[in-house]
Amino acid sequence: MEKTPLQNWIAGRLGVSEASLTRESLIDYQLKKLRETLDLAINRSTYYRKNLSKYPNKLNRLEDLLQLPFTTSEDVRNNPLHFLCVSQDYINRVVTLQSSGTTGKPKRLYFTKEDQELTIDFFHIGMSTLVGPGDRVLILLPGQLPGSVGDLLARALERFRVKAIPHGIVQDPEKTLKIMQEEQVNALVGIPTQVLSLARYWGGAINKYQPQLKSVLLSTDYVSQAITRQLKLSWGCQVYGHYGMTEMGLGGGVECQALAGYHMREADLYFEIINPTNGESVPDGEEGEVVFTTLTRVGMPLIRYRTGDLARFIPDRCHCGSILRRLSPVKGRVRGVYQLPAGPLTIGELDEVLFSVAGVINYQASLSNENGKDILNIGIFMNHGENGSIFDAIRRNLNTIPSVYHSEKKGCLGIKLLILSEQLKSTAAKRTIKDLRKSEML
Repeated sequence: MEKTPLQNWIAGRLGVSEASLTRESLIDYQLKKLRETLDLAINRSTYYRKNLSKYPNKLNRLEDLLQLPFTTSEDVRNNPLHFLCVSQDYINRVVTLQSSGTTGKPKRLYFTKEDQELTIDFFHIGMSTLVGPGDRVLILLPGQLPGSVGDLLARALERFRVKAIPHGIVQDPEKTLKIMQEEQVNALVGIPTQVLSLARYWGGAINKYQPQLKSVLLSTDYVSQAITRQLKLSWGCQVYGHYGMTEMGLGGGVECQALAGYHMREADLYFEIINPTNGESVPDGEEGEVVFTTLTRVGMPLIRYRTGDLARFIPDRCHCGSILRRLSPVKGRVRGVYQLPAGPLTIGELDEVLFSVAGVINYQASLSNENGKDILNIGIFMNHGENGSIFDAIRRNLNTIPSVYHSEKKGCLGIKLLILSEQLKSTAAKRTIKDLRKSEML
């Protein structure tokens, strides 16, 4: 098994050989970069000058970072320009993220050309685990605009003579499968539910098209084990996971050949795991909220940014032999835990049981209240040719979730299933459970 290529890349960033890279040398580098980032932010950013002025700006060790306040999504949403450390003339790309609410302000992130080059570097090295010169990669991510995720990924692949085929969000599975056939695609990058729809459409099309895939990279959303298993079963390929978000500069971590957690982009980002309730650090191996600080960004650095994602650091060294830290697959969102009468429910739990049912390609879930009784509403997007007979399988699987089973058994929860459409819901947004119970009680 080959070591993650991120290790050699990060060693080069530190100016040392891969063999001499140690956790100690990496920590020294990160501490130096944290000091530089703090100095930049306090001197150039209106927001950080105001909010960090009462804190010591000299870090003697990484633990000193814990004294600094967190940056939240709301902070960025309310004062995006106050985070800038360069003139807007130097901004090469502005990304606007809409709020999940109907009236919330959009969130804007600003990146210089240099910031985006660092993302391309990470994509280049990370993708070398999956593909090599001569391979042909279909990119099922937004890529029409310069600087978009699909565009940066295509530019990264071109660096090592991999043919990038930008496609965008899947609108018509049959058309996409035909493109895969005509372009002789042997690798995919896409959103988990979208790639699943291709696999299940292909499986139900009497193998009209014959994809010859060797690898798939899933990104932008929670990656369920159920989807990974289905893709491996359908196409016989390796399925890798990527973790990142726009605030990180898109790239955060990627799996190696061991497929045992994300190796992190530690030359550009410093990660923490905290208790989401009290904000204190948690030990390696314990689940908490992912927090990061940018180490090399110049346009809009972020210090101790709370992602809202729940994961844990994996304490053991990876089987690939790398000294880089690993993050577990994200289990859900801090605000994505919904209380049923008999316990909590998460989107991750629903993913595992629903995507295990043949024919399900996506779903929408909400919680409502009728006459004092909680109702779990699930709208199913099914593969072409499937019918409502899968409801029995869905109900059986839902009852494997303890909070659902016990709430229903107590008579405190009802389940309503509905077939929404045979068409794939085309969206790159992360899925959530909509909790309508409070609004109905007003």
